[in-house]
Amino acid sequence: MPGNLPPETASFVGREHELARLDALLRDRRLITLTGVGGVGKSRLARRAVDRAAARRDGIWWVQLSPLRDPRLLTATVAHAVGLADHSAHALDEELCAWMADKELLLVLDTCEHLVSEVRHLAAELLQSAPGLTVLTTSRERLGSPGETVVDVRPLPFEGPDSDALALFRARALAATPGAAAVFDDPERIPVAAEVCRRLDGIPLALELAGARLRLWTLEELAERLGARFEVLTDGRAAHLPRHRTMRTAIGWSHELCEPVERLLWARLSVFTGDFDVAAARAVCSGGPLAPARVERVLEGLVAKSVVRRSEARGAGARYLMLDTIREFGHDWLAELGEVRTVADRHAHWYAALSRAADQGWMGPGQVEWYRRMTAEHAQLRTALEHLLGTQPAAALETAGALWFFWFACGHVHEGRGFLERALREAPPGDAARAQGLWALGLTMLLQGDMEGARETGARCTRVAAGLADPEPELRAAYLRAVSVLMPGDPGAALALAGPRARAGHGGRTSGAGWLLCRLATGYALCDLGRFEEAAEEARGLRESCAELGERWLRAYADYILAVAALGLGQHGEAARHVRAMLSGKRLLGDRFGIALGLDVLAAAVAGLGDGELAARLLGTGHAWWRTVGRPQMGGAPSLMALRDQGERQARAAIGDEAYESAFMGGAAASTG
Repeated sequence: MPGNLPPETASFVGREHELARLDALLRDRRLITLTGVGGVGKSRLARRAVDRAAARRDGIWWVQLSPLRDPRLLTATVAHAVGLADHSAHALDEELCAWMADKELLLVLDTCEHLVSEVRHLAAELLQSAPGLTVLTTSRERLGSPGETVVDVRPLPFEGPDSDALALFRARALAATPGAAAVFDDPERIPVAAEVCRRLDGIPLALELAGARLRLWTLEELAERLGARFEVLTDGRAAHLPRHRTMRTAIGWSHELCEPVERLLWARLSVFTGDFDVAAARAVCSGGPLAPARVERVLEGLVAKSVVRRSEARGAGARYLMLDTIREFGHDWLAELGEVRTVADRHAHWYAALSRAADQGWMGPGQVEWYRRMTAEHAQLRTALEHLLGTQPAAALETAGALWFFWFACGHVHEGRGFLERALREAPPGDAARAQGLWALGLTMLLQGDMEGARETGARCTRVAAGLADPEPELRAAYLRAVSVLMPGDPGAALALAGPRARAGHGGRTSGAGWLLCRLATGYALCDLGRFEEAAEEARGLRESCAELGERWLRAYADYILAVAALGLGQHGEAARHVRAMLSGKRLLGDRFGIALGLDVLAAAVAGLGDGELAARLLGTGHAWWRTVGRPQMGGAPSLMALRDQGERQARAAIGDEAYESAFMGGAAASTG
């Protein structure tokens, strides 16, 4: 079944009554919210519940909202999580509603309390548009939506020797130190453990923090120190603490028991939204008594104390995160230290530098690794850009421009356009950074089909680039202008702007992104003009240049030009070979737009070889992929429509209309995950 569920926590205990209720609600209700205090286990209950939920035809999709700080990015976050890399210029919420309209899926929006009104609005729009949609949210407060069913997630029962709270406490203690088994096997010590659970009100996160302490103390020492902490803070009324104060007190107790340098790192780590790696922690959090060489060791100490967790993010290397409740405590402490601005600046500068390094490395052999790394850092990049927009707009523009490939090639077009437009408005006048920012903005406009905007932005970029000593920005501007006239159907004008003569006039490095993209535009234009042998020659040169660089994304588009040229020459087998190579590269980089393009060409090649049924299935699969980018055939670009229609005509002629429709629908139902 399609979906993106995160790995399940190993510390799930009990909750059978809540799970049974959620089983029923997820069948009958369309909007369910799990509420409760921080640390009570809302997210882990939701994760277990959806594992047991009835299958949905279009899957179960999990959207982690904890790292999201800008409400304007809510829809983009949901769209990206469910696989909609929308490239249209329409409002994204409209596109998401349209995409979900015929879907049958379960959408989990996890940790919504800081975005309640925005989540309420988006959920209402989606539920109205998509009759087959069910939404499950977790939040410290209800959404307040009509038709919302609220489930109050309470702490684990802690009374008795077989309580769920005691079982969780035991599990976390054993995870911290296997020798703790003897403690819980001793009947005389069970009442002491039960008293710890009572003091902590059965709140799972508090129990985990206490369990980690058995690495250092006996059970009796733990109970005594915990009891003393609660008595001091509550005037002897610990048993009557409201749950959020119990959790806060337990975290404060854990904080006091940390070494001073651990407290300092805890506070500084609170600047991270989402997960992070050791290199970032070292760069952002070192200073004063916390030397860079000590950061990793201190970080591992916080992991051992359950303050920091190792992230279960797939394929991202060793990464770490803090739960919201713990991170909020750390951020309060960071404010007490007077370091909020200093650490936020370090964080932003680290990710700005990472963005520049990624820009330099994107056109080389590390491209796939950069794609994976920057995808893993998405939440941190957002946080850094937001901070820079408010404090250093010039640096924000430089960073947003350096991320051109992330917006253009990695499926974040709406988000990138928003950041670039804001940065260009707010940054002071400049040349190189403004030329780069304008170019990156123009790229997002091209993918959204805003050809007039791209043409105007290309002209602005040309004017700024003319004052620079480097010809590369001029070539990049030429690419914008060329594609903005090519897609609406003027390949001759595109050739004049990006063809060999134009490139020679600009000069520049033949390995630069601008030069290579102009060669790509030239190949497209020559195919549209019917000059297929020249197009193939241009594409072979582009492919060779990319191969020398170790580049994959643009090389795959060279394969696409070779496939289209082969089709024009009647070489259907050769076309199929080239487009299969293209699709291999595009899948590696998650380029949904490129995959959709390639499937249309492969269908035309297969139809030309006489396999109408496979061609129809490929067109159906291509249709599903086009839906994930929001603009089939780039909104009806003449050359792209002609290729697609060619494949359909030949497939229908080969197998008949009824068989074509059946095969097409079968292909359309295939997963695009």
